[in-house]
Amino acid sequence: MTHDCSTPEFIVNCTVNVQDTCQKEVLVKDDGIHYRKSCASSGACLIASSGYQQFCTDKLNSVCITCCNTPLCNGPRQKKRPQPSAAITLTTPHLPVFSLYILLLLSATLC
Repeated sequence: MTHDCSTPEFIVNCTVNVQDTCQKEVLVKDDGIHYRKSCASSGACLIASSGYQQFCTDKLNSVCITCCNTPLCNGPRQKKRPQPSAAITLTTPHLPVFSLYILLLLSATLC
């Protein structure tokens, strides 16, 4: 890459109450790794990320979509710091969240 995505000209403010999530797509192609970063609604991003989970392999033609909702969270990866041995790492289960989101949508449309 010739540009650092964390420089001010690449930072955008998402639309308040509409685009409440940062979305990052990582595509592995013949000519290298491509990044696409954008704003999205949380629902749309969760649907997209869960739909591409099976293609997120880090191999050629792999596509990974991730969502986050804090300022600059889809920027460059931070250098990993050694974790204290007593620390507990929490992970977010994508599929259960997606299933819950679908159930909420269905119940809202049926009421």
